[in-house]
Amino acid sequence: MATSKLQALWNHPAGPKTIHFWAPTFKWGISIANIADFSKPPEKLSYPQQIAVTATGLIWSRYSTVITPKNWNLLSVNVAMACTGLYQLSRKIRHDYSNTEQAVVAEE
Repeated sequence: MATSKLQALWNHPAGPKTIHFWAPTFKWGISIANIADFSKPPEKLSYPQQIAVTATGLIWSRYSTVITPKNWNLLSVNVAMACTGLYQLSRKIRHDYSNTEQAVVAEE
């Protein structure tokens, strides 16, 4: 039974013999790097970079649900990218907003 499941995975249109498997697999590196950046100070985060990561994740998540065959690896990596990008953007916005509030209070 395990052999037949492995063979089905191997021969799947989005299986390890195709680019449709390897491209999303290597794309996990972006999400892993973004997770590693959770410990980075928010002032060092880049709006353009995090907007690009978030937008890419959202757009390709949608695309991966409408293509045939379904590519669950592509969906999962892009959901992870969107989530990590949104989290990093929220950190950056909270940091920038709290600094703006502090500057206004200091001026008064």
